[in-house]
Amino acid sequence: MKSILITGGAGFIGNHVVRRFVNNYPQYTIVNLDALTYAGNLENLTDIQQAKNYFFEKATILDTKILEQIFEKYRITDVINLAAESHVDRSILSPLDFVYTNVVGTVQLLNTAKKFWQDDISKHLFYQISTDEVYGTLGETGLFTEQTPYQPNSPYSASKASADHFVRAFGETFHLPYIISNCSNNYGPYQFPEKLIPLVIHNMVNQKPVPVYGDGLNTRDWLYVEDHAAAIDLVFHKSKPYKTYNIGGHNEWKNIDIVNLIASIIDQTLNRPVDSSKQLIRFVKDRPGHDRRYAIDASCIQKELGWLPQTQFEIGIHKTINWYLNHEDWVQKIVNGSYQDYYQTQYL
Repeated sequence: MKSILITGGAGFIGNHVVRRFVNNYPQYTIVNLDALTYAGNLENLTDIQQAKNYFFEKATILDTKILEQIFEKYRITDVINLAAESHVDRSILSPLDFVYTNVVGTVQLLNTAKKFWQDDISKHLFYQISTDEVYGTLGETGLFTEQTPYQPNSPYSASKASADHFVRAFGETFHLPYIISNCSNNYGPYQFPEKLIPLVIHNMVNQKPVPVYGDGLNTRDWLYVEDHAAAIDLVFHKSKPYKTYNIGGHNEWKNIDIVNLIASIIDQTLNRPVDSSKQLIRFVKDRPGHDRRYAIDASCIQKELGWLPQTQFEIGIHKTINWYLNHEDWVQKIVNGSYQDYYQTQYL
């Protein structure tokens, strides 16, 4: 009988993972721990908040005392760590916030797991969700593999790389069973509208300027978030410990091409004149240390576990745009900040 602590479960990727585990494994106890900082939104999980196997704890992974109380209260058997500061722009403005949450917080979580699992540590699992950004940047050719050396270029990616190294170190030093997966850029419903795709959708819908860094030719591999959640599920249940997997969408796009595609879909969907949304694009000064290209070789997880992304980008981006168009109230609560009142209303 598993009791799984999913940290960062009210965030973008986290809410999809929590929902999947709660719905697919009613025999498990699923504990969602989230500090509910700006990107954590409990309204993302209203559809499962009454589930008998779901529990929410408002806390930060920096608080050892609370972590120990949660491990003891729920007899935690496994951890899926999604708690992280994740926006590169914010990491440039405040690197220490990323050090505290992504590095120190992960070590606090590892220490707590080691303490409570020490009697039968081999029966447990610490699953660290990481990013392809730890590998640095690519030229026009090549792919990141699980053997690619870490070479982070932003405070965000440096903090995630450090956290990954601590997870591996606990595996080597204390024999703590772990898995690390490094994913490409996620997109889909419930993403906080500071990231590229939801920001572009929101601004174009509201006919506001759409900022694009530099020349717009930075390239990313895009993965639909529900495909990522399915991969996490598969890795958690089928992988042997002490493994690393790259999870990618086999789907490279230049930023400007994505922006233009979204513009065309919005003009068509909202019956606007052709190319009217493209007139909102504004090229702005590039951000410092902006990696030129990411691309993932996900053949290892395909060969070993049989996983492949199921959502073609053209279908996924239409689903994503339609979700935001049909959930304007969700977006407006983000914009005006009222989403942060939900915890006070529902839990206190």
